[in-house]
Amino acid sequence: MVNKNNLGRLCNHSTSTIDIVQKLQTSHRFRNRHGAFFVEGVRNFIQAVENGFSILTIVHSNKLLTAPLARKFVRQLRRTGTPTVNLSPEQFRQFSRTPRASGIGAIVQERWTPLQKASPTEGLCWIILSKIQSSGNFGTLIRTSEAIGGAGFIILNSSVDPYAWGTVRASMSAIFKQRFIRTNISQLEHWAKRFHVEIIGTSPHGDSNFHHFNFSMGTLLFLGEEKKGLSDREKSICSQLVRIPMVGEADSLNLGVAGSLMMYEVYRNNFLNMAENKPKG
Repeated sequence: MVNKNNLGRLCNHSTSTIDIVQKLQTSHRFRNRHGAFFVEGVRNFIQAVENGFSILTIVHSNKLLTAPLARKFVRQLRRTGTPTVNLSPEQFRQFSRTPRASGIGAIVQERWTPLQKASPTEGLCWIILSKIQSSGNFGTLIRTSEAIGGAGFIILNSSVDPYAWGTVRASMSAIFKQRFIRTNISQLEHWAKRFHVEIIGTSPHGDSNFHHFNFSMGTLLFLGEEKKGLSDREKSICSQLVRIPMVGEADSLNLGVAGSLMMYEVYRNNFLNMAENKPKG
């Protein structure tokens, strides 16, 4: 795990800083080894700071950065000892992936929650993932989970990376308000049994139409991989399999769409129905 002092020494001049940022943007192995990821843009930087993430190094261009609140946070963090690297606009644009470089980025420590310190009842639902092909789909799921009051994601495969650049970008800063757990299927099964909660799997061949299923608060919703869906072992830990009805010729939906539909159905079951059934006056 990288700490502030080590990363400060690594980012000791502009060339090494740019190299490190580019590796964090492109290499899962590099991010995983150092427990850090890179964020760019005013919104991401502010959300990371306001949600208490550890900022390992600020990477900015004083000439490009005009947002007052971001500039204020740069000054505050610099005064408290956070390493800060000031680049020229040309240097910053070497790694910027936004249409218009804002001049602010940060190397941020990843945040993971141990399974034993989490509870199924912390939020409306938890999303379980074992494989996902598209970082954009993952980011969409994170954004939807934050929107409906979901707790976060339980990840069963080391290849699934919430801190990949494409995932962070697609989440539209929601990643800073979600919790992430990495575990394995056996530990997950034991955890669910300990809390007496059911795991609900999604499958085109599920027995229940998701519109007719009663999702409870604290639902553990297991989303299958885009191409192959849930494996037999993954299905074995699910108490129910639900499906999204389709009347056209398509045999599946984009995972970001399918997962979002499922999450909003959990939301509808637990909040909209209660509001509709609440006595008036």
